[in-house]
Amino acid sequence: MSGDYMRLAYLLLLLVAVVGYLIVEMRSNPGKSARQLLAWGLIILGLMAGYGLWEDIRSDVAPSQIVEGRRIELPMRHDGHFQIEMDLNDVPVQFMIDTGATEIALRRRDAERIGIDAGSLRYIDMASTANGVVYTAPVRIEHIRIGEIVDENVPASVVEGDLDISLLGMSYLRRFARVSFEDDVMVLER
Repeated sequence: MSGDYMRLAYLLLLLVAVVGYLIVEMRSNPGKSARQLLAWGLIILGLMAGYGLWEDIRSDVAPSQIVEGRRIELPMRHDGHFQIEMDLNDVPVQFMIDTGATEIALRRRDAERIGIDAGSLRYIDMASTANGVVYTAPVRIEHIRIGEIVDENVPASVVEGDLDISLLGMSYLRRFARVSFEDDVMVLER
């Protein structure tokens, strides 16, 4: 409690000093002081806006993945995960790489986007997730493409419950000759 009073006293003292300085400065040359105060206010406002928009700016400036031939580089996202975009049956689908997942787990929306009728599937398998047990339906993806890399007739599952994002599990990652990390970048090579 006494620490809160000390912080409050410090902030009040700082406020008195800044206001006192502004009063003295404004008396000697009010026009110049007002312009400087406005300039500093705009600088601080710009920094706050840049900080708030950083994730949107970062996604436009920094690539989310780099594909060069049979090598894929995936920079770590701000949340500590790696994501990859792959074309499934010629439709782009965003995946989070999940080394704890056994196979490709498609959310229903993505399954329907690539031409799978999720409503007619038989959800006969079960999978354990961080959120509990979910029912899944086995499917086959006609073809998956990432740059020059193409795989056909790939087994996957459609999750009956809704996922935030489809998951790319170990059964697909094992298709790569090398999965490694270089600083904050995951590298997949065939």
